[in-house]
Amino acid sequence: MRGAGLAGLLAGGCLVVCAACAVASGTSNGAPAPGAWPKSTRAGASPDAGMPAGRATPEACAVTDKLIPTCGAWWGIASDVSPGRGSLRATEVAERRMGRRADIVHVYHRGAKLFPTPQEREVARGPRLLLINWRPAPERTWAQIARGAVDDRIDRLADHIVRTFPGRFFLTIHHEPESEVRRGAGYSATDYVAMYRHVVTRLRGRGVRNAVTVMTYGGALDWVSRPWFDRLYPGDDVVDWVAFDPYADNRVSDFAGLVNRTRRDNRGWPGFYQWLQQRFPAKPIMLAEWGVFERPRTPRYKRDFFASVKRQIGDYPQIKAMVYFDSPLASRGDTRFDTTPGAGKAFSRLARIPRFTATPVPPA
Repeated sequence: MRGAGLAGLLAGGCLVVCAACAVASGTSNGAPAPGAWPKSTRAGASPDAGMPAGRATPEACAVTDKLIPTCGAWWGIASDVSPGRGSLRATEVAERRMGRRADIVHVYHRGAKLFPTPQEREVARGPRLLLINWRPAPERTWAQIARGAVDDRIDRLADHIVRTFPGRFFLTIHHEPESEVRRGAGYSATDYVAMYRHVVTRLRGRGVRNAVTVMTYGGALDWVSRPWFDRLYPGDDVVDWVAFDPYADNRVSDFAGLVNRTRRDNRGWPGFYQWLQQRFPAKPIMLAEWGVFERPRTPRYKRDFFASVKRQIGDYPQIKAMVYFDSPLASRGDTRFDTTPGAGKAFSRLARIPRFTATPVPPA
């Protein structure tokens, strides 16, 4: 990107995207102050219902230094990268299918490979924002990483980012940790926090100041009642956004059920969106992955589900980014958004509503 495109323009702070720039007032982490995310409980509210006052007009739309759009929300894609198709080609194919450019492209890395790769830098010149998902050392425990076992790897990556990628990007460290927490093996919640904090602070210490950090929960309800669940959060000083990865299956009928699903055996659980809103009132929320699984016996399921997102998204103003996981080989089925003509049209209509187009990205 080398200073061009969206991320390059954002490197210095607030990006003007319309006639006037309105920088979000707020806390030191770039998010609006507590109470600045008013709830909208009216079903069928307009796409920007509940947005902070004075931010819903295109003339006042801007992006903060923490990549928070003051109008609407980012629209993103995590495309299936098959053999022979790199991230740029996969993104361009997905964009043609959905009828618009992605604001965010989610890419995945493990271990010592340096990123952003040359092709990912081309993706960012689109212009698009990268959401980079990194597991620093799958061969090491969280406790070992926290004690410095792969510091040389972290330092090489930091030097690479400083040298090749000056613009802002999202970075999540070892997403969806809940399923890996266990006792006595270096994988406790305390170990996760120590690992996350160590990686972020070491990157920053080596000069990486353009990474907007994301803590990504899996969002599965199996773990929310565990005694360690509340202790997984690494801390406001190292986390800029909070995220979760919900998927719609036969237990979910609409968007409200997806983001706020509850369980009969845990009556105290308010739903993931509501829990995040209560726990982190000043943090923007991201759906770092979301998807809708195929239901062969209900061919209109995806179409109807995407229509429900269009109707209900206004009830969730703290969601400031949604990144769809588009793959025929997702862990529990096919999440491609256009497996039927009706689903593809409904998804394209959703992608173009004002909530996801209020902050246009200027050309590179």
